[in-house]
Amino acid sequence: MYSLARPFLFGFDAERAHGLGLGALEAAYRGGLGPLLAPRAKPLPTRAFGLGFPNPVGLAAGLDKNGAHVEALFALGFGFVEIGTVTPRPQQGNPKPRMFRLPEQQAVINRLGFNNLGVDALVRNVERVRRRRGVLGINIGKNRDTPNEAAAHDYLLCLERVYALADYVTVNISSPNTAGLRELQEEQALRRLIGALREAQEKLGARHGKRVPMLVKIAPDLSESDIDAAARVLGELQVDGVIATNTTVSRAGVETAPHADEPGGLSGRPLMAQATQVLRRMRTRLPESIPMVGVGGILSGADAVAKMAAGADLVQCYTGLVYRGPALVRECVEAIRRRKEAPSRGPVPPVA
Repeated sequence: MYSLARPFLFGFDAERAHGLGLGALEAAYRGGLGPLLAPRAKPLPTRAFGLGFPNPVGLAAGLDKNGAHVEALFALGFGFVEIGTVTPRPQQGNPKPRMFRLPEQQAVINRLGFNNLGVDALVRNVERVRRRRGVLGINIGKNRDTPNEAAAHDYLLCLERVYALADYVTVNISSPNTAGLRELQEEQALRRLIGALREAQEKLGARHGKRVPMLVKIAPDLSESDIDAAARVLGELQVDGVIATNTTVSRAGVETAPHADEPGGLSGRPLMAQATQVLRRMRTRLPESIPMVGVGGILSGADAVAKMAAGADLVQCYTGLVYRGPALVRECVEAIRRRKEAPSRGPVPPVA
């Protein structure tokens, strides 16, 4: 069905198509037409962060910022769905237009800026979810007018509000679309923020009688020394997992494309090699006890396998759905299944 709908959706600007696509998905699910959107993959049980996943292929944060379409998204066959990024207070995000397709490069540039209805609205939406077919992650951030010195307050507020509802929580400090946010990845700032969140996580675990894993999402634009520092901090503080990576500010490979000069984060095919390289480098520096999620540039089952070969325990898609549609989910699951079932053939060569 997506091959029929794509030309219609591509007739609208990218953000408008985003909203229409989610609306159509929700309507199809409510009308019992979900199976027509994409055939579900057979289960491929996977464990990470102490959680059991129906399969290792998930939806990255950003598609459903307010948690309004959780059941419909799980119906596409994802093993886990990550909603958000959510902030304490509602905010409009950056001025429109703020999302642009680069079809020839199978890429998207966005500068949305954490546009969402606020954490209370997300909590109400998740409380209405009747059926979860997988693991639900909630991605948290800070309001754009909150200075970095006070950022911990925003993250702590969101963590406390979503803790009881989330299967895991992701701390987003790597979006390029909130001014100054990536400065929180600097070693000392990262240590202060994640240290405060880890302390709160343990207290909330005791209060609620369950320990919800906390992951940290990093940027693909980190230098070698940045990766060393981040791995050192995250390893010492014993976070539950790391997601590599967010979108990039680089325009390598798309320099001459229409919209390439638009500010914002680039995702899709051109991000694949860069994001996978950061994943691999982070994997070699983190303790083996900290699982990793590979995201960035997955447009085929082979891409998902490349992430696993680079050290990912799970993978996530987003922009690939824009160009491939829901069938990408099953393709990735089946490719990973074949990799797991195949006899070992030695080390996999690095991604260029």
